[in-house]
Amino acid sequence: MPPLWLTYLSWAALALAGACALWIAGDQWVRGHRQQMGIMEAVWPITALYYGPVAVWGYRRFGLPKSPAWRAEHGLDGPPERPGWSSVATGVSHCGAGCTLGDVVAEWVVFGLGATILGLSLLPEYIGDYVLALAFGIAFQYFAIAPMRGLGLRKGLVEAAKADVLSLTSFEVGLFGWMTLMQFVFFPAHIHPDRPTFWFLMQIGMIVGFFTAWPTNVWLIRKGIKEAM
Repeated sequence: MPPLWLTYLSWAALALAGACALWIAGDQWVRGHRQQMGIMEAVWPITALYYGPVAVWGYRRFGLPKSPAWRAEHGLDGPPERPGWSSVATGVSHCGAGCTLGDVVAEWVVFGLGATILGLSLLPEYIGDYVLALAFGIAFQYFAIAPMRGLGLRKGLVEAAKADVLSLTSFEVGLFGWMTLMQFVFFPAHIHPDRPTFWFLMQIGMIVGFFTAWPTNVWLIRKGIKEAM
């Protein structure tokens, strides 16, 4: 079993992240602060699943001003000015949301099937994570780019892939590197998807992935390949 302190910490972190995700979802769907870009209504709560209170802060600081209802409540005609780095952070969060969904689904599928390669489950997990994260990531990107540029399905998917493949790969490099260290160096044989410690360490890994994806997103936005959000 993992150390007891790590189990308690894991449960606390997961509970806090879940509460943050529910708060953001409730603010959007119950209080009516719907996002101008519909896909962001999924991105913000999903980001909270690994960033917790930091995602709530980001949502209140940069997400709420994108809500027409919130602007009307505060007598604003448009969103207030915000620092340039916030566009990059939002772009990485958008990519990270697709990664998070793909990783969660793939981890449970691989675990349920008991799939292994060379006696290890890590490689099937990484393959499944990457493939599903790519599928979700391109879908998320499509619903951001296609409406902005007025693109059809085929062209929209092509542009979404251009914008997301490098970003998503950069994100997964950080996540996979972190989880490899956790599984082979720090907590070997102690973390599996049926334990809270696994998902707590995945939370940290996704934060690591957030930062490894940052430079790629800066470049993609500067080149106009990815839309600033």
